[in-house]
Amino acid sequence: MNVVVKENKVSPDSAGKNVSLYSRNGRRKYINEEERRRVIENAKRMDFGEYIFLLSLIFLGVRISEALALRGNDIQFEEGVISVRCLKKRGAVIIRELPAPPYLLEALQTLANERGDPEAKLWSWSRVSAWRIVKAVLEASDVHGDQAMPKGFRHGFGVHAIRRGVPLDLVQRWLGHADISTTAIYTQVMGPEERAIAARMW
Repeated sequence: MNVVVKENKVSPDSAGKNVSLYSRNGRRKYINEEERRRVIENAKRMDFGEYIFLLSLIFLGVRISEALALRGNDIQFEEGVISVRCLKKRGAVIIRELPAPPYLLEALQTLANERGDPEAKLWSWSRVSAWRIVKAVLEASDVHGDQAMPKGFRHGFGVHAIRRGVPLDLVQRWLGHADISTTAIYTQVMGPEERAIAARMW
């Protein structure tokens, strides 16, 4: 019997860097569904602003610097989207619109209303302070390893979107990838359909 093993290839992105969902020691770099559930449960016990910040990382798939740059006027409540400035690009400002669950939109709007100024940032923390908040909730949620970092939420968003059948080009747009080959790494994770087929073998 011929057995085909699915490889987790390392793809070069548009900058020539190797991009993979696995570290060199073979450990995954994305938050899985069970870890995400535990993180959300523990985040509920935190300060409201910290809780909403963590939900933004999880449900928007944004970079930590992009979340920190969010302002009240970035919330398009009626449209159900958040406008995010892509801070990774040099030169021109690139905005991408991300769909958000209603409860996250409401919570972000509450934060914006508390600020009183639609131009004010929703969070006034430094990047280092935001990193500490992420590390604290991951520690409390017993999430350890290469996925225990802010980017673990971003990778988890990409994996979750692909598993839910979101087209690759949409995931690319939502994550702000310049090259679709970078986004394609999320298709390498075994999804529920593939696991169901594999279960029939044994």
